[in-house]
This record gives sequence, C-alpha cells and structure tokens, in this order.
Amino acid sequence: AAKTDRNTTSGLEKDDNIDVDKPDQKLQEFLKKKKNFNDLCICFQRTVPDDNIDLLLENLEQPNGLSLQSENCGGSDRRSVLHVEHRNLNPETELKKYFGARAVLGDQRPRHRNRQFQSSNWMTAPKDSWPRHSRPGLSMTLLQSQDGIQYFTFEHSRDYQQLQFKFLDAVESMDPNNIVALLQLNPYHIDSLLQLSDVFRIQENQEMARDLIERALYSLECAFHPLFSLTSGTSRLDYLRPENRAFYLALYKHMIFLEKRGCPRTALEYCKLILSLDPDSDPLCMLLIIDFLMLRTREYQALLQLYQDWEEHRNLSQLPNFAFSTALSHFHLSKQEDMDPEESDKQRQKADLMLQNALIMFPGVLMPLLDLCSVQPDAAVTSHSFFGPKSQIGQSLALAELTALYVGRTYNVWREAGVMLWLEQSVREVLRRVDAKDPLHSYSSAPRNIHRHVLLCEIKEAISSLPLEVTNQPVMSFDPLPPLDSVISYAQPERQPVGASNESTLSLFFRSLLPNFNLQDDMEVARAGHELNQEVNRLMVAMRDMLANIRFQEPPREDNPYRDEEEWD
Repeated sequence: AAKTDRNTTSGLEKDDNIDVDKPDQKLQEFLKKKKNFNDLCICFQRTVPDDNIDLLLENLEQPNGLSLQSENCGGSDRRSVLHVEHRNLNPETELKKYFGARAVLGDQRPRHRNRQFQSSNWMTAPKDSWPRHSRPGLSMTLLQSQDGIQYFTFEHSRDYQQLQFKFLDAVESMDPNNIVALLQLNPYHIDSLLQLSDVFRIQENQEMARDLIERALYSLECAFHPLFSLTSGTSRLDYLRPENRAFYLALYKHMIFLEKRGCPRTALEYCKLILSLDPDSDPLCMLLIIDFLMLRTREYQALLQLYQDWEEHRNLSQLPNFAFSTALSHFHLSKQEDMDPEESDKQRQKADLMLQNALIMFPGVLMPLLDLCSVQPDAAVTSHSFFGPKSQIGQSLALAELTALYVGRTYNVWREAGVMLWLEQSVREVLRRVDAKDPLHSYSSAPRNIHRHVLLCEIKEAISSLPLEVTNQPVMSFDPLPPLDSVISYAQPERQPVGASNESTLSLFFRSLLPNFNLQDDMEVARAGHELNQEVNRLMVAMRDMLANIRFQEPPREDNPYRDEEEWD
C-alpha cells in the first residue's frame, strides 16, 4: 500500500496539468469495480483539493473510515479511538491547519515538481543534510501470525552486532566524542543516534537533538518488513527483545519533541502508535500521557470513550491522570455551546462527581497543583488534615511518583479561570464529605514500566519520587530500565575476568586497599576490579597527558666557554 501511495503521489506531482478535483480515467475505471464507489468519490473530491493524496488512498483501503484493527479485548469504538492515520503522522498536516499550506510549504512545491521522484517514508523524510543512507545491517522479520495479530522483531546482522559492541564500549568510556567518531563511520547506527541526541538535548541544542531522532526513525522505517503496518493496529513488537527497544524510544522521543514544538495532534498520533505496538504490556506506559495529549487536542469525547472501553480490564480509575482528566473532559463538554442544555447539565453533574471522587482518592494532587498554578489555597483547606501537609506523610512512594508526574505534566490545563473556580467548588464539597467519612487510597509499589516512563518524561518532581532501587542503579538513555526477563538473541563477548594474574601491579595495589578485599573471592575481585579499573584508567590517562606536556629546559649555553675562571664570583 505504501508503494502504491508514493507512486500515485509522484505521478500527480510530476504532471502539473492534472486537475486534482477530478479523478483521472484509469482511477475511475478502478473505482467502478468497488462496491462503495459513490462514497469513495465523495471522499476523494473532499480531500484531494488539499493536496492530501495519502488520505485518499487510506479511504480506498478503508471505505468506511473505520480501523482494521481486530483485537479481541475491545469493541469497534475503542479501535476507532486508537486508530492511527498516516497523514496525522506528518507534523506539516497539523501546521497547515494552523498557518495554511503557503506558510508551511513556502516555495517548496515548484521544486518538488521539478525534481526526480525520491521515496519518502510515513514518519520522516530524508533531508539533504543527512548522509547518504545505506543499509546498516538492520532488518525486520515476521515471527508469527496469530488471531489476526502479526508479531515482528528487528534483527541485527553480524556487522551490526559488532557496531553494537563498539557502541557499548564508547558508552562505557563516558566520552561522547567516541560516539561521534562511531557515527562518522556509521551515520545510521540507531543507539548511537539516540544517545547522542540526549547529549545535544542536555546541551540545549534542541534542533540537533531532534534531527538525530528523525534520522534514527528514518533508518528504522527503511528496515520495515513489507507486512508491517503503522496504522492497522495488528502489528506487534516485543519490548523484551533489545533490538525492538530502539524503535519504541525513538518514537517516544520524537513524540515529546512534537508536543514541545506545538504539534499535540501529531504527538497524539505517535502516542497511539506506540500503544498499539504492545497494548497489553504497554512497556513505556503511554496510558500516563495519552490523556494529556487528548486534553491538549480537545479530544474530550475520545478520552472518555477510551476510559470507558479500557476501565474494565486496565482499572484506569486507579491512575491519578485518568481520574482527574476524565472529570476535566466532562467539564469542558458541558461548556460547549452547541450542546443541548439538558445534556450539558448531565455532563456537569458527572464532572462534579468525578472530580470529587478523584480528590478523595488522590488528595496529594491538590496542593502541588495549586502551587504550580500560582494559586494560594484558602486557610480552611491548608489547615485541614485531609489536604494539609499531614496528607503527604502517609503517601506511598508509588502514589507520590504518579502524583508528581501528573501535576508536573498537566498543571497548565488547570490554569483557566473557569476550571480553577470549578476546582475550588469541588474542594469545598470534598471537605464536607470527608468530615463524615475519610476513605483513603493507598499504593504498594509501582510497576517497572511506570518507573521507565518517569525517567523518560524528565519531570524533576516525579524523578525525585523514584524509589532507591531505581535511582541507585545505572540508567542508560538508549535502554532505560530494561525488562528483567529480556529475550537476548546475542550478547557481547565476555572480557577476560579481572584478577591478580592478569592485573597490573598498580591496579592490584589499589584494590588491596579495600576493606573487603579477598583475592580468592572471584566475584568480589571482579566487581571491585571493574570499579577501580575505571578510576585507574582515568589516572593513567591524566598521568600520560601530564608527562606528554612536560618540557625540560636546556641549561644556558656559554657564548665564551674558554673565558677565565676568575670572572666567576
């Protein structure tokens, strides 16, 4: 389907005399063979004048505009809510709605018509500044098909595996220049692009960081299997396989960049795409951000539909973000001008009840939310034991993590004057309800995918709430918190164990200073040697640099070596 789309688009671009408002003769003959010819023609004439050929071809494939996803765990409504559309994966589609096609494309159209056809992908298009793409040894394989679901996996060739080992050595050296050197020789190595993108982002070079992520997505998409689909919702990638994780992370980082650029609709499409790759496990916990993106795009009805379809088997009401966001959706729906007054009252009643229940279940959300919104709460609220400082003391770390994540991400959607007034009224009602009964909600521990999501979101308040077992372990940005039951297809060759027989005298001396040093204990020697060996290597490098910079000054030469010794004092 992708090849048909591109060829059709190329043909229309090359011929300036084609009237896009009318299908050509060949296409008419093809459409006559379809049962829903009239519907297709109407959809064609409505969408093509916007130069959006992709939407036309999607409608050819799906005449009724419905998703082809056939999961057993939901109905057609839910499938349509999570349906991904090709045209919405391109941020230009959203920017055109805001600024118009002329402002977005500028003078690009004439150049596109005169150039030779160049294949482009759905997610990213190659840029002139990028190195020429050659197959880096990355491919995708179909593992199995079961109940209409197709399971794929990325695979690394032998050469790519060697690149991966070199990359791990570069990361271990803690020198970004080593990753840069690796990319100069292999410009489309995925993990190197992801890692270096984080380096540029930390240095506040957002443009370069975003460009590297787009390059990684382009290389990954070039390796797609012919049957792999971004929009059908039936293609799965197992996160337990390390080769697949780079695709998840590249999609997530690209989604965050799009949201920050002011393209929340496009970011929502990528969020649904990530969720469709593994909806059961949800390894990056996209359910913690999809509600925020739906609020940003004012997809209130879609958010409520998703909550209704997934609540039974995923318990979304137990997550603070869905508890508050669904209430906020009902509130905004009640304010719509075209809504029937009776229906508006029902929506407002639902909003009031759901917000009160959310405040009772998650009281720790209120004070941090008001603080970020620069709102001074009433004395009756701050002095009350339910919302006051004492409410934070008994809060578990898992709940504090989810609360900080939600507040830090969505406080801007609560800043509106009407929303804040509604929140104030609900808080007063909650205090009256709590005085009669105090139903507290507790969390024991958060699953690993929530910790992984918090690390990726980079919200300081949420990261500070992570438990010690997460913060005390090294976290690599190219593979944060890998699953404990990962499926390893190949492993880096083990290095020679560090021991007394093959260590230098200096390294052995430093290790012997440890109080728990035991030469006979291989595990202790290996662990301590690995830690100190890095420090010794840094020390040796510094010593080599110091010795290399030493310059010995020659003694002054005598202009007259035969002068009388009596001249000396």
